Amino acid sequence: MSGRRPLRRSAAGAIVAILAAVVLAADQFVKYLTIEHLPLHEVVPVLAEFLQLYYIRNSGAAFSLGSGVTWIFTIALSVVAVVIIWKAFDVRSRWWAVVLGALLGGVLGNLTDRLFREPGFGNGHVVDMISMPWMMPAIFNVADIFIVTGMISVALLVVLGLRFDGTRERDHAPVETEEEAEAAAVAAEDQEMLDDADAVADADSASVAGEVASAEDSSPSDGR
Repeated sequence: MSGRRPLRRSAAGAIVAILAAVVLAADQFVKYLTIEHLPLHEVVPVLAEFLQLYYIRNSGAAFSLGSGVTWIFTIALSVVAVVIIWKAFDVRSRWWAVVLGALLGGVLGNLTDRLFREPGFGNGHVVDMISMPWMMPAIFNVADIFIVTGMISVALLVVLGLRFDGTRERDHAPVETEEEAEAAAVAAEDQEMLDDADAVADADSASVAGEVASAEDSSPSDGR
């Protein structure tokens, strides 16, 4: 995954920007078609129960959670977008550039709805239209798809140890130089010689002690 040479920052930034723009445009185009051609709150079957179109305007998050505090989601999306753009300046990995570009496009897609759609700036309702009842009850949009897949991809890249600069975590592990390896070998030899010397000294001491004991046993008694 990191076999190629890292990208220049300008090239990586271009990938992030282009992908974000493409995803944002696709999301807004699908929402435009939805508003123009789909009835509100009516199921339009595409593939029976597998895939349906259902046009709603969502003031909250998934499952319409937090519908009364839309401005919080606007702030959250803004913060996420700023963080992604900030991190994009450090990216030199192709994979990170693709993932962050797709993720940024998804975030900007929903942020655009929050900022510019009714009922007002910062409190706009997100246009959702994709329903897959067999999988989950939530209704989502193109931006949501890229946000979810982007977050999964981020987690995968982190687990694989791929850094923003295109290197892996293992590439930054401490590497023992030839000098360090040679010094370690010399130290091991010195320690082995010391251990051998200690063993010889212990053996000599035991031998001397044995000879002294034998000499004492063989000496004549004083006759008393």
